[in-house]
Amino acid sequence: MCVKHAALAGLLSSVLAAAALGSGAAAADPIADFYKGKQINWILSAGAGGGYASYAHAFAPYLSAHIPGKPNIIVQNMPGAGGIRAMVYLSTVAPKDGTTMGLVHSSVPFAPLYGIKGANFDPRQMHWVGSINAATGICVSWTASGVTTWQDLFDKQFIVGGTGAGSQMETMPAMINKLFGTKIKIVSGYKGGNDVYIAMERGEVHGRCGGLKSSIKSTRPEWFPQKKVSVPIQIALERDPEFADTPALVEFAKDERTKQILELILSPMSMDRPILLPPGTAPDKVAALRKAFHDAMNDRA
Repeated sequence: MCVKHAALAGLLSSVLAAAALGSGAAAADPIADFYKGKQINWILSAGAGGGYASYAHAFAPYLSAHIPGKPNIIVQNMPGAGGIRAMVYLSTVAPKDGTTMGLVHSSVPFAPLYGIKGANFDPRQMHWVGSINAATGICVSWTASGVTTWQDLFDKQFIVGGTGAGSQMETMPAMINKLFGTKIKIVSGYKGGNDVYIAMERGEVHGRCGGLKSSIKSTRPEWFPQKKVSVPIQIALERDPEFADTPALVEFAKDERTKQILELILSPMSMDRPILLPPGTAPDKVAALRKAFHDAMNDRA
């Protein structure tokens, strides 16, 4: 080979090598490289055995499958103060490198607005990934308790269980009492919604209020068909067709101010089972997890 041809061959070899390196660099995915072999800790603001845990364990494999690198997702329960404990942890202590995310009560982001004690966080600083569901708010009562209608909430004391000041189980009935003068008594201190269901079965409390339909269907599927529970009121701006004979709370609003209060307080229902990341999480991790969430929610499986 002449010198000229040798030089051309060498140049061509160098160009091809550079192209191969460039192609490899373009194909490399830093998000996949980061998550490969890693674990994501998924912090739940509710206890094990309830609706939140059911959702998380069902959803985790699909979310993992759509995250580049397919990290293992470990569900960790951190109940307390109606979800405020987990939210404080996520906003202050949790790692901010994309290996920790949360699933919190949908009412918790509003706790600072309501001045709830211990809600020392700014929900606007969190990175919101998405919400798994939109909920219909209801109060359910153990039918045998005798509290089954809206009028019963005025004529009788309706005892409901709660998990802390930040949860819908306490904010919703307190709001109903304040706006409408009902006789709902809140018994706080239960670790999670499942514990309240057990208390209902034992006769310790009459019922529970909040976004409960999906929770009951996933953990107590026989309750509605067997009429073990009744729905005295829907905590909603319109009736859910599934409970067409039960009035929605807004139907009893006597003025525009009351309607506006209900619109604010009931807004968490449209962002049920919200997933979030701690403040300070890198934008590329936030974007990747939002995309993975979107793809998982649209996964036919």
